[in-house]
Amino acid sequence: MIVLAIDAGTTGVTALVVTENGQIISKGYEEFAQHFPEPGRVEHNPEDIWQATLSACATALRGTTQTPSCVGLTNQRETAVLWDRRTLAAPRRAIVWQDRRTAALCGRLREAAHEPRVSELTGLRLDPYFTATKLTWLAENDPRVWEGVESGHVAIGTVDSYLIARLTAGARHVTDPSNASRTLLYGLASGTWEPELCELFGVPEEALPEIVPNYGPIGRTEPSAFLGLDVPISGVAGDQQAALFGQTCFDVGDVKCTYGTGSFVLTNLGGEIVRSESGLLTTVAWQTPSGERTFALEGSIFVTGAAVQWLRDGLGVIGTAPESEAVARTVPDSGGVVFVPALTGLGAPHWDPQARGLITGITRGTTRAHLVRATLEAIAFEVRDVVESMTGGLGSNGDGPVLKADGGASANDLLMQVQADQLGAAVERPAIQETTALGAAFLAGLGAGVWGSRTELRETWHLDRRFEPGERDDAAYERWRAAVRLATHGA
Repeated sequence: MIVLAIDAGTTGVTALVVTENGQIISKGYEEFAQHFPEPGRVEHNPEDIWQATLSACATALRGTTQTPSCVGLTNQRETAVLWDRRTLAAPRRAIVWQDRRTAALCGRLREAAHEPRVSELTGLRLDPYFTATKLTWLAENDPRVWEGVESGHVAIGTVDSYLIARLTAGARHVTDPSNASRTLLYGLASGTWEPELCELFGVPEEALPEIVPNYGPIGRTEPSAFLGLDVPISGVAGDQQAALFGQTCFDVGDVKCTYGTGSFVLTNLGGEIVRSESGLLTTVAWQTPSGERTFALEGSIFVTGAAVQWLRDGLGVIGTAPESEAVARTVPDSGGVVFVPALTGLGAPHWDPQARGLITGITRGTTRAHLVRATLEAIAFEVRDVVESMTGGLGSNGDGPVLKADGGASANDLLMQVQADQLGAAVERPAIQETTALGAAFLAGLGAGVWGSRTELRETWHLDRRFEPGERDDAAYERWRAAVRLATHGA
């Protein structure tokens, strides 16, 4: 049996064909366009995401003669998508999680003293990152589209809901608790949409998707819509929770960091809702078909891999992202250069949407290698900031604390070693670094009976390399902290 996993990320869609022993036998990938209509605004055309999904899946399926037994889906979270319930066409572009246009709206709600209650209900905070204020903005600024929402013709959802609607030719309008818990409209305690929050943000509850468990019978693909396939959709989760599952972080205290466009540190809380006093978010990791929920504490860092992309595309300092390691290794350290990559504000644990990027410590002797190394160090510092904010710190793995690392930048050995040094803890990189898509495959396979238990899934996880902590450069970290204060207070 094989599982088809779809990972609809921020810049492209990856499709994997995964075997029963957790191996990837084929893969497809298709990028889609990013739209930046104004500074601080980021949008996607939903149709582009769907076409990229079809293309990536077609490529992956060409690598096998078998028909998938099920489909799993994972997605960029928080992005607000609207579509016509009948035609499935999107009446406007989606507002992406990175978009900061609602910063002033969040400020107004904060000044009106709504944040404590919102945080109590959701485990989140008032920030442009989350879905609800994007919807409020649409109601205020795009009345033509919003009229469709209020009349019932236009559906609201996140990328998972939209793709499931497309996969099922409109038969299903659903989401899962991991995605729902990122909207500012879902109650952590109640496990459902909160009427109080829908009223606060002006979102009609009937326009929102039904919330279903993360695995089990979620829907069925419509052959005429999806490559001729009639198979169950049996697993879905937001990308970071899917990565936690794909890393088999099933025990309380297990922690992973996904190094992607941004970096996201999650630790498994088990069945307990733990609140953070230090800028971390409480979120749903996954929910079983029986209704049992596992929670996670999350530190969301908005710009890490995107900072390396900026070096490549914005400055032309490097030709490719992987080149960053070789260039950074040509110098022993950053030469005192510190880069705070607050290119879209700062996320956890600082939460300052007005913060802006900053480079300090430049001298006549500064070279591009120092800047590249400072960028990699910034990623490690940002993750250390979050890990040190987590109650209880890193989880234990028998022989000491460990961070499981995945995502594109986890292939950078220098970054992984600097990360281990900065955390004073081992960093483990799995043999399969596509753990987000793998998590979607695992959830779908559990939901469709490909795997019978989490124990079976854990046996498929294999170590690629373990980075042991060496000497920690605390002076460099203190320079980082000083630069962050400049980036926030000077914004």
